[in-house]
Amino acid sequence: MKKKLSIVDIANSLNVSKTTISFILNGRAQEKRIGAELVERVLKFVEEVGYKPNPLAKSLRTGKSNIIGLMVEDIANPFFANIARLIEDRAYNNGYKIIYCSTDNNTVKTKDLIEMYRDRHVDGYIIAPPEGIENEINSLIKAGFPVVLFDRNLENVNADYVIVDNLFSTYNATRHLISRGYKNIAYISFLSSQAQLTQRMQGYKNALKEHNLKPIMKEVLFNRDNDIIMDPIRTFLKKRRDDIDAVLFGTNHIGVCGLRLFNELGIKVPDDIAVVSFDDYEVFQLFTPPISAIAQPIVQIADNVITTLLTKLNAPFKDKSVKTIMLSTELNIRSSSAVANKKAIVKKAVAGLQRS
Repeated sequence: MKKKLSIVDIANSLNVSKTTISFILNGRAQEKRIGAELVERVLKFVEEVGYKPNPLAKSLRTGKSNIIGLMVEDIANPFFANIARLIEDRAYNNGYKIIYCSTDNNTVKTKDLIEMYRDRHVDGYIIAPPEGIENEINSLIKAGFPVVLFDRNLENVNADYVIVDNLFSTYNATRHLISRGYKNIAYISFLSSQAQLTQRMQGYKNALKEHNLKPIMKEVLFNRDNDIIMDPIRTFLKKRRDDIDAVLFGTNHIGVCGLRLFNELGIKVPDDIAVVSFDDYEVFQLFTPPISAIAQPIVQIADNVITTLLTKLNAPFKDKSVKTIMLSTELNIRSSSAVANKKAIVKKAVAGLQRS
């Protein structure tokens, strides 16, 4: 293998100081009053030998890598994938490249990834944070790095963040199911103390409390393996299917797993159980019948996230103000939450009384 040329090699070959070579390659020849003849000779030599600057070395010299680190829960999830795509496009059009990764909601993995990004000298961070990384994010902020959180925020972290109104979203969806005649509404989601998930559960509880209805909840541990996620939900549905007439899923990931189980167990939507899920996307529209879902404003989220970060990155002086942006969602009502079938509800009630 050929040794990769450095600025020192070019300087030695042309008998010119490495500082002069650096000024020329960084477009500062005129500023430093370097002669046009020497500039032409250096650029011609660089082209002939195919020299490419080391980006890490350049970032050390300039203090800027023009790279943004983007960390999400799961880049394969349609919600995060769509946001990442939009952020990447805006970043690229503004002279930045994106390095992104999945944290899997794993605290240890996230800490390792932040350390990796720091080693790569990224200029700013966009993070959908798991629990337990408050110290690491505070350390980034203290070191002067712009950080924007999205999808969820962290207590005791003074960072910009972009979220949706999770509490009202599930409150509104639960009220919709109640207005359609459903009384025994289950809530199925991931077990977590993350802000967005606790707010969604609280919105569901608030709507039930207003109508003197009791919550029926099932929380499962997050796992990349859907079969592991589905096992406890399967057990729950087998045990409680005659006790519930509607389900609100707390995430689209849980929602898809739930719909697969409905097919497996022969549960008909909405005749047996009505359904609403958080996070609308194509699978819900293609399901038969189409699934009612809470749609997050993907374009607005991505736009606010990258605009906030770029503003901080391009500010001539470090802006220490913190911006909190909360966006509204939209409940897309489809056939899965049609008006309750009164005969089916009576049948369920009779079955429940017989068991008791």
